[in-house]
Amino acid sequence: MKIPRIAYAAFGFALIVIVLDQLTKAWIMGGLDLREMGHIPVLPPLFNLTWVENRGVSFGLFGDGSARWMLSAFSIAVAGILGWWALKADRRLLITAIGLIMGGALGNVIDRIRFGYVVDFLDISGPHFFLGSMKINFPWIFNVADSAICIGVILLILDSVRAEQEAKVGLAAEKS
Repeated sequence: MKIPRIAYAAFGFALIVIVLDQLTKAWIMGGLDLREMGHIPVLPPLFNLTWVENRGVSFGLFGDGSARWMLSAFSIAVAGILGWWALKADRRLLITAIGLIMGGALGNVIDRIRFGYVVDFLDISGPHFFLGSMKINFPWIFNVADSAICIGVILLILDSVRAEQEAKVGLAAEKS
């Protein structure tokens, strides 16, 4: 089977995310020794480095670590499906989204397999905004892989909206 040239971009993005994710985690764990320090103010209160061992998934689900292998297998399966999708994709934005999500999923699964938890450290929990009279903080601490997944999902949504708009324009042009 011949791999389309554009698919290599998705695999390249995934590789870049995995390398950046693992390098930053190695720096946090070894070079910076954040585990022992626990918290380092960088630009308080907007941005800090804070050590978190995420044994679950989003929002603390399965936080007791009981789903480690299930989550690892699921992440690998998702990355495999995304890799297959990259072989079929033909739009640059979609390829970028696939690569970012795939790299983020694999970056975190490496941690789950190696340590039993995902290393999180990017803390932007200080900023808040108001929704009416209610003050809302952003309470999550994340990592490079999580960031890539979030950006990838946003790009996936944008690509979907763009593709739908282009399809509508194409149908309108055919009718005229």
